[in-house]
Amino acid sequence: MLNSLGSNHTPLDAAIIDLDGTMVDTLGDFAEALNRMLRDLALPALAAARIEPMVGKGSEHLLRSVLQHVLGQAGQAPTAVEVEALYPRAWERYQHHYLAINGQYARLYPGVAEGLQALKGAGLRLACLTNKPTAFALPLLRAKGLDGFFEHVFGGDAFERKKPDPLPLLKTCAALGTAPARTLMVGDSSNDAQAARAAGCPVVLTTYGYNHGQPVTAVDADGWVDSLMQLVPASVAEDIQ
Repeated sequence: MLNSLGSNHTPLDAAIIDLDGTMVDTLGDFAEALNRMLRDLALPALAAARIEPMVGKGSEHLLRSVLQHVLGQAGQAPTAVEVEALYPRAWERYQHHYLAINGQYARLYPGVAEGLQALKGAGLRLACLTNKPTAFALPLLRAKGLDGFFEHVFGGDAFERKKPDPLPLLKTCAALGTAPARTLMVGDSSNDAQAARAAGCPVVLTTYGYNHGQPVTAVDADGWVDSLMQLVPASVAEDIQ
């Protein structure tokens, strides 16, 4: 994949890797923490399959989407005022529960650690950029043994705006000291692709993960992979196996 990107783009110096849905399947964590929060608020539980399309735009968006859906189950759409009235308590309980279970109901996607090692073996500098709050992202990376791969880890609260805005990618490129055109964005959703396009970064998306319930291959990207191992030349991948 890096070879094919190199034939169409400026050579790459670095890669920015998304977290949820790209490296770690965190849907189990989301469902557990959200349902514990809903129980605290005396609200009905929500199935993981219903939560999945809401993932990817940051915890604040996820929480508001869940509240909107649960409050609307009675048949009448809740007002923004009703959602916001519950939000502070919901956010406090969600943070409490998420930090308590962070990583316990999550799993690495196959080939992630090997793919990251191979990317470093190919000479790329790595940063993790996620819409997940930094206080959630850092412990999760440590729990899954991934923190040592990255020079920088930036959460959704690290900058003034989140993906799909290009600002986080541009700030991450600046932290790495690399040009956007020479920095690959690897993600799982239209958020990652839109941010990369606007920032001037090439972008590759995983075929698994969370794309708001839409087929990821319909998103404008430079390529798609079934595993992070597919990003690196076969010769590099063979060296680490």
